[in-house]
Amino acid sequence: MRSLEVDIERFPIAGTFTISRGSRTEAVVVTAAIREGAHTGRGECVPYARYGETVEGVAETIRGMADRIAAGLDRQALRQMLPGGAARNALDCALVDLESKLAGKPAHLLLGCSPPGRHVTCYTLSLGTPESMEEAARAANGRALLKVKLGGEGDVARIAAVRRGAPKSRLVVDANEAWRAETLRANLDACAAAGVELIEQPLPAGQDEALSCIVSPIPLCADESMHDSKSLAHLPPWYSAINIKLDKTGGLTDALELRAAALAKGLKIMVGCMVGTSLAMAPALLLAEGASFVDLDGPLLLAKDRDPALSYPESFVEPAGPGLWG
Repeated sequence: MRSLEVDIERFPIAGTFTISRGSRTEAVVVTAAIREGAHTGRGECVPYARYGETVEGVAETIRGMADRIAAGLDRQALRQMLPGGAARNALDCALVDLESKLAGKPAHLLLGCSPPGRHVTCYTLSLGTPESMEEAARAANGRALLKVKLGGEGDVARIAAVRRGAPKSRLVVDANEAWRAETLRANLDACAAAGVELIEQPLPAGQDEALSCIVSPIPLCADESMHDSKSLAHLPPWYSAINIKLDKTGGLTDALELRAAALAKGLKIMVGCMVGTSLAMAPALLLAEGASFVDLDGPLLLAKDRDPALSYPESFVEPAGPGLWG
């Protein structure tokens, strides 16, 4: 007999995390724990208001699955019962973790994945003034790969400032839907001048058509315009990369399917995350093999991670130990 427990947890952010849609000082996560005998599988999700989710609503959705979990609901049936999103992600990852513990095998073997490895991860610089972002870039200058949050007006100055602060770091940019058609060319040119390697979601989802009028010197990556395996068929053609996040796909089961289909289409993969703890990052590491960019720095942005936690030596993230997940 299986039982389900759901918790809402709060983790202070080190300072403030700011993107084009606002700022926050804590990460609020929902965790699902599925128990069977002496074993417990855990999963963590981050509800996201951009997709109409609330912390309380996601927690209630997960609690509403308790009877089905007790009756033996599996991951494939879960995909039919809940849409992609944070609630399904927490349950899917908890089920994978439980399956791993019950079988006495690491999750990657159960899922037919390559064993997770050590990867360079992005380190995110929050949106701010050019001056504050140059200072943040200088403080992070030793990191190999920086992800720069931009926000619309003033982005030409911001990206130039970051490059001054971190002249040797590789750069990717995330506009979080903040650019507009009339500023697209100037922002693309500024990113090209700074040596940016990838630009995430320059325009609002649903307004991607403006990308048809330009030839970008930098590969474009869909984030808000790309959610789960079902939406891959509708990916606007101007994107050559997609950002796969477990909280968008609704868990690792769908994310692995999406990754395989995207790679078969010749798309580049970024493995991304919300601001969460190591429990949310650990399953996402199974997606990192073959990814062009790994962006699993959520715990680095927290004042304190959960224990046990992933290890982040220098610019790398290392696979989880069995005490954390999988």
